[in-house]
Amino acid sequence: MELILANHSSYPRIGDSPEYQLLRRTIAQWEKGEKTDADLQAAEDRLTESALADQIDAGLDIVTDGQVRWYDPVSHLAGKLSGIRIDGLLRFFDTNTYFRQPVVYSKVERKEPLVVDEFLFARAKSPRPVKPVLTGPLTLAGLSIAENGGARAFERVLEGYTEALASEVAELAAAGATLIQIDEPALLKHPSDLAHVERSLAALAAAKGRAQLALALYFGDPAPIYDGLQTLPVDILALDFTYNPGLVDVVSTKGSSKALALGLVDGRNTKLEDPNTTARELERISWGLEPGRMYLTTSCGLEYLPRDRARLKLKHLSKMRKAFLGNDA
Repeated sequence: MELILANHSSYPRIGDSPEYQLLRRTIAQWEKGEKTDADLQAAEDRLTESALADQIDAGLDIVTDGQVRWYDPVSHLAGKLSGIRIDGLLRFFDTNTYFRQPVVYSKVERKEPLVVDEFLFARAKSPRPVKPVLTGPLTLAGLSIAENGGARAFERVLEGYTEALASEVAELAAAGATLIQIDEPALLKHPSDLAHVERSLAALAAAKGRAQLALALYFGDPAPIYDGLQTLPVDILALDFTYNPGLVDVVSTKGSSKALALGLVDGRNTKLEDPNTTARELERISWGLEPGRMYLTTSCGLEYLPRDRARLKLKHLSKMRKAFLGNDA
């Protein structure tokens, strides 16, 4: 069984050293009119390169741009779509971070790239494959307000986001992305929306060309809908194992028709997991899978950790793989 190490999605933009305070300082100066758009982009470029360097130094096989340019997981995408204005701050699920809430006042349409340029920049700077990440249609729709309301307001908003993201997926695939991740943390909070997610993912899958599509679920326990997840039109399921210690048994017993990205490393806790314990969990899971590949990653993005701890978490993945391969041998 091949074990691929991958960053989940985000990476801390801020650190303790002056170098890692650059983006925060630049944003503050930009908001005061003391820095230009070009200055802000240069700071984002520099911190993106730094995030890529940390991931590569940690030995990861698949990296992301760290979502360094994202103010939050919602408005960064929704704010680039027509038919939407961005309103006040709300808490992002049960985290200590916030997002700016989209208000949908007319048809949602994509008229410009959302993250394609960010992907192309990161790919040019990385010797490792870069995985673009998109917040999924259900999560975007669920965290938005439909200004006009109506009986089908949510469905209309969901359809608009789905069409917009399908266009983005198609352009990412055309730009050379071989793996595209869709984040749907809202599904684990509202598992009855599985049918909505299935329809949205079908549209995204139809647009992905030769790229693989990954669905990432976190901030909850996927065990209650595990069987339903197996029917979704995606190539990879990325699962958060931190909410249910029994999920290892569920996966090892039931197996999976999809490749799995195993979020066995807690992306919200500074404590480092024991590599040997994680290796045993990987071994148990692998027994239920067809020979091929598994992915080892964190439970969610790493923006919730201090930068030095996030770096240690990524480096720890290599120790876990070494322990697993030793057991496997």
